[in-house]
Amino acid sequence: MKLSTKGRYGIRAMVDLALHQSEGPVNLNQIAERQQVSRRYLEQIMLQLAANGFVRPIRGRSGGFVLLRAASEISVGDVLVALEGPVRIVDCVGDPGICTRSPSCAIHDVWCEISDVVTRHFAGISLEELSHRQLIKEEAQLATYNI
Repeated sequence: MKLSTKGRYGIRAMVDLALHQSEGPVNLNQIAERQQVSRRYLEQIMLQLAANGFVRPIRGRSGGFVLLRAASEISVGDVLVALEGPVRIVDCVGDPGICTRSPSCAIHDVWCEISDVVTRHFAGISLEELSHRQLIKEEAQLATYNI
């Protein structure tokens, strides 16, 4: 399974929001710059996240985006499903009817099991946890530069 840039960038943007939410609405240009993502592409992603109830755009001079729930209440899985759809290692996991062999195929069961494991893993990681991991990485990077 390979996640698209939409899912990867969406997670990065949500972590950025979680890290900077105490500053008020987070400007899209700032997120795009920090995450090294095209502003136009990021805007499409953020609007999709807004439509799914994760963020709210704030208009105006000091506008930007805010999380609609606490970072501890939003999982990586929630965001990925909103942007990419359910985790499916292969197409027949989501729709066994597309393959006549699904009912008698042992590997189909394995694909379903793997999809379930990945789904549960993503569901178990909150934006808050991922933000904490990001801070640790950034601090380690700063320590490396300062030595």
